[in-house]
Amino acid sequence: MSPSGQPPRASNDSESGLVGALTDEHRFRMLVDAVIDYAIYMLDPSGRVVSWNTGAERFNGYTAREVIGRHFSCFYTPEDRLAGVPARALETAAREGKFEAEGWRVRKDGSRYWAHVVIDPIRGPTGALVGYAKVTRDLSERQAAAKTLLQSQEELRLLVQSVTDYAIYMLDAAGRVSNWNAGAQRIKGYRPEEIVGRHFSCFYTEEDRARGEPQRALETATRHGRYEKEGWRVRKDGTRFWASVVIDPIRAPDGTLLGFAKVTRDITERRDAQVQLERTRDTLFRVQKMEAIGRLTGGVAHDFNNLLTAVIGSLELLRKRVGDDARASTLIDNALQAAHRGATLTQRMLAFARGQELRPEPVDIPTLVRGMTELLQHTLGSIVSVETRFPLSLGQVLADPNQLEMSLLNLAVNARDAMPKGGPLTIAAREETVHEVVDAAGVKPGRYVLLSVIDRGEGMDEDTLRRATEPFFTTKGVGKGTGLGLSTVHGMAEQLGGQLTLASEPGAGTTATLWLPILEKHRPLPPVGRGNPLAEPERLLPLSILAVDDDPQVLVNTAAMLEDLGHRVTSVNSARQALAKLSEGEAFDLVITDHAMPTMTGAQLVEEIAQRWRDLPVLLATAFAELPRGVASNVPRIAKPYLQNQLAHAVAAVMPAWGRVHAPATSGEA
Repeated sequence: MSPSGQPPRASNDSESGLVGALTDEHRFRMLVDAVIDYAIYMLDPSGRVVSWNTGAERFNGYTAREVIGRHFSCFYTPEDRLAGVPARALETAAREGKFEAEGWRVRKDGSRYWAHVVIDPIRGPTGALVGYAKVTRDLSERQAAAKTLLQSQEELRLLVQSVTDYAIYMLDAAGRVSNWNAGAQRIKGYRPEEIVGRHFSCFYTEEDRARGEPQRALETATRHGRYEKEGWRVRKDGTRFWASVVIDPIRAPDGTLLGFAKVTRDITERRDAQVQLERTRDTLFRVQKMEAIGRLTGGVAHDFNNLLTAVIGSLELLRKRVGDDARASTLIDNALQAAHRGATLTQRMLAFARGQELRPEPVDIPTLVRGMTELLQHTLGSIVSVETRFPLSLGQVLADPNQLEMSLLNLAVNARDAMPKGGPLTIAAREETVHEVVDAAGVKPGRYVLLSVIDRGEGMDEDTLRRATEPFFTTKGVGKGTGLGLSTVHGMAEQLGGQLTLASEPGAGTTATLWLPILEKHRPLPPVGRGNPLAEPERLLPLSILAVDDDPQVLVNTAAMLEDLGHRVTSVNSARQALAKLSEGEAFDLVITDHAMPTMTGAQLVEEIAQRWRDLPVLLATAFAELPRGVASNVPRIAKPYLQNQLAHAVAAVMPAWGRVHAPATSGEA
């Protein structure tokens, strides 16, 4: 008996241990059943299900009553069962102590899910196999995500491979090509097997590699997170293209540099278009600048010619009146020489402005050059040897032979000056046809004779070459040139419908080429009243002449010269006044009018006279050659400044064309 009188409790320790053991088993079952993300259940040695947890029911759809006692192969696909996968899984677990795999499994409703399976053998104290523990996890979402990722990667690969306008590829951390797309193959010419593994510096020019540009590109991308630049790159065949390049570093999540993503685009066409646009802009600017300078130069030359007309005419008349005063005659002659030099200068200015008087006629270039041989040799000196190269057949050109000779001589003198120690000078000609306005010379389509003067002298740098035809630009010392030589030749060529082109490099000499239109159909221009100033003009019966000029000095001078020739002159200073005089009914034998006048020009006056007084001859005096098309363009002209004899010749040339009778020539003054 116990002290309390209660009978003692037998096996108290054993009972407490049993209660504890049952409690642990209960707790374990509760733990397994609480797991819903894993199917945890047992199989007997033959593979039949002997336990089933909540996770297994959720994954497979079977309740414990429906599945316990069934073979676990019911969870496999028919294909796996046919292939013996369930039995092989148990054999592997029993033999190796574990089986682990992923694959498709089948739910009660027949749907499939992707499962991760682990099977462990369960053995008794003696090592005998008593069953298997099977843990399954539904990885369908992860599998779907992996499939989506794989599909996305494949789509990205196809996208990159399908791009042909961009070279998109990767480099490893050292700069070696690790993949290659179709655009890279098209742009650079390498097949993947030819380029993968090679260093990307093979795409750079030798100059860029020597400067370390490839390595600098990778360093910049690594340091700043991006590298972007344009430059020349080299294709497999050695040709170059202008590329836009972007390099981005590729890093692991921890920041480790894995390599580089490189995107290259061939923008050669865009660059060429941009360069052409800039050239066109430069050309347009140059044309506009030269046009503005030409207008200014032509205007200055026009006004200066008016002044020279008054000066030269007055000096000539004054010389007749000084008699035997030798000193006065000397001073007048000196002033006349200076005035003539001024007239020559204005002619050069007008030539640049395409406003000089030209008398185009058919010219055979070889004949013209042969006729200049003695003049060229005398002008150039013995240190320069002249050689000519002409084809057997060469078309004639439409040009003013005198102006063409002066232009050729001007080019030859420039060539001589570029060869201070002497050397060969070649004058050559050939034919060329221009089909488009964009041809190298920039001339209009047509057939041309290219007359070239070639030297082996000092040559010109790019800046000098660009400015060579600008008026008053010269590389010669002060007092050794006016700077109008090449601009005069340039103006003459353009006035004839051609062009002057220059090709030169420092130390390699210069080639100056005149593009002259080949004569197709020649229509002679009307005679121009220049005349030979040394020849005695024909004497005419006294004429009644109406003189028109808005410059009072020129008007007084012209009237004085005509009156000195024996003619009666009525002077008016505008075209409107001239029309008023003619309308009054006064009879005039000839009208001499200036062209450049305000309100109404001389050309407009000529057209008005042609309509109202058709039998009245007109002589148009102008200091500028460009006249509007129409009646005035076919009227005889005299260019300012003119001498008295030239004026007399012009008047004599006009009057026979209108049926006037000449008086017998006499030796005295009119």
